[in-house]
Amino acid sequence: MARHLDIGQRGEAIARTYLEQKGYEILAANWRYRRAEVDLIAMDGPILVFVEVKTRSNDAYGEPEEGITARKEQMLTSAAHAYIEQTEHEDEIRFDIISILYLDEQSYSVRHLEDAFFR
Repeated sequence: MARHLDIGQRGEAIARTYLEQKGYEILAANWRYRRAEVDLIAMDGPILVFVEVKTRSNDAYGEPEEGITARKEQMLTSAAHAYIEQTEHEDEIRFDIISILYLDEQSYSVRHLEDAFFR
């Protein structure tokens, strides 16, 4: 497996564990709609949360969350609307980013940005 894919998968596993430890209920991982993929879909109490996980092995090109483009936000929003329609969710929703700087299994940092972009 390519190193960047391996780091991405490790980041998603770290993010999932992080959210579960905060009491979130994970509903789906790597949920796909057309060309979009939502890394994690979770419940934070009554709030449905769509989570984008960005993992980098260094910050030479900026913080991981800086890699989320307007196009990516658009695709996530589209996928979120499809998920909401499919599940008939009618309560509040939120888009979060989990930003991870990953050096190795023992050395990484996690930053959780709640309500990270406007829907």
